[in-house]
Amino acid sequence: MGKPGHLLKMAYTVLARKYRSQTFDDVIGQDPISQTLKNAIKTGRVAHAYLFTGTRGVGKTTMARILAKALNCLSFDAPTEQPCCKCESCAAINIGEDIDVIEIDGASNNGVEDVRRLRENAIYRPARARFKIYIIDEVHMLSTSAFNALLKILEEPPSHIKFIFATTEPNKVIPTIQSRCQRFDFRNISAKLIAGQLASILKQEKIKYEKDLVLPLAKMANGSMRDSLSLLDRLISTGVELLTVELLEQFLGQPNSEKVYNLIAQIGDSSAAGTLAAAEELIDTGLSEAQIVDSLIDYMRDLMVVKSAGAESELLALTDEQRKRSVELAEKFDTAGLVYNITALEKLRWTIKNSDTPRAFLEATLLRFALSEHFIDVDALLSQLKASSGGVIKKKQPVSHNTTIETAAEPTKSKTNKQSDLSGPNDVESIKSTRQSVLKNIAAEEQKQAKPTPNRAKTSSQKKNEIISDPAVKTVLMGLDATITGIEEKSRDS
Repeated sequence: MGKPGHLLKMAYTVLARKYRSQTFDDVIGQDPISQTLKNAIKTGRVAHAYLFTGTRGVGKTTMARILAKALNCLSFDAPTEQPCCKCESCAAINIGEDIDVIEIDGASNNGVEDVRRLRENAIYRPARARFKIYIIDEVHMLSTSAFNALLKILEEPPSHIKFIFATTEPNKVIPTIQSRCQRFDFRNISAKLIAGQLASILKQEKIKYEKDLVLPLAKMANGSMRDSLSLLDRLISTGVELLTVELLEQFLGQPNSEKVYNLIAQIGDSSAAGTLAAAEELIDTGLSEAQIVDSLIDYMRDLMVVKSAGAESELLALTDEQRKRSVELAEKFDTAGLVYNITALEKLRWTIKNSDTPRAFLEATLLRFALSEHFIDVDALLSQLKASSGGVIKKKQPVSHNTTIETAAEPTKSKTNKQSDLSGPNDVESIKSTRQSVLKNIAAEEQKQAKPTPNRAKTSSQKKNEIISDPAVKTVLMGLDATITGIEEKSRDS
């Protein structure tokens, strides 16, 4: 059996711990907070209680430890902006085992008795450092009674006590606690900053990787540095000598970017059959319908930014190849169409999560995108119906009734999406046939209504019911996905 020391040498330290920031300047993406805390130490204005808020993995606990080291570093006679990270106090704080810096898990120590014990111990001065510091993680998990037990000591703490609270849900921290703390909101870290840090770590670890790997990996972390390092650990654990983009698809469930771009291209070309086939390719890779929707939202968002702010916008976090493809695909859409698509996909996301037939909903929505200009062609239909510019349909009667049509207006796609581009000729013929049928019904109805009838006083409700029951109007309303919202009377002379 091996010696304990041998086992310790074999222990692996995950990247998130190995590369945890050690000083204020090392913290990635939180420069305003770092600078504010450094200035507070420099001017002697360190508060007795801080509240650090933000999503997981953005540096809240790390910043709390750095602040603790800065206040208690034994290499200096006073709090310092640059702790040595080598003295006994700094070393113990780094691993969370310092006798004067007590780290408490709010989730498992959330009762009033736990807080009472904290208060009883807080009266004693630190053993060797300047301050006794309590770091309470996930403080929002404390009960209301526990929060109330903290109020008195937070309002009038002993001079040797400092509190640092960290939480991902600040809305659950009662206002009376928040009012006694200096609050700092940690923002999500940009994909570019995370990608730079990942590249630096891979270089230090002497691991070979493709240049285009780090940015997609950073985007998967959704603003969390710790999550990105955990994902990188998973990739390294595969044992592959060269880390590639394909590994993201193979081991991390990331959709194949080229297949997503192909799906968007088919939508942009108004190809019904091509759209269904491209969706089938993504589903065959093992992706769920929800994952496909999420990917489409991200990719279409990039196209929207390209159309609105240009391909070189700082809002885009894309590799050179992705930027090139986004520019090509953006030409197939207009901004309004992309905005509509993203909004519809977000609604679809919630729908398919509660549906027993998510694939049908996904394919129906994608086809609506591909054939959007053929689902509702408002201008052409209303001109044939002799409508006025406000979307009004006239019926020839002694007193005509102008009925306002309110449609679920869907933006048409760009001019490059032409009707002739449809891959399925049957779709075009079906649409033309339906339109002709609608126009014939309307013409026949108008002829029936041509003869004047005696004026009879009708209520607004009767008029509306009469119009709604008209077969021609029913057909038009169904084709427009519309409803009648009002009736306006005008004399025939007007």
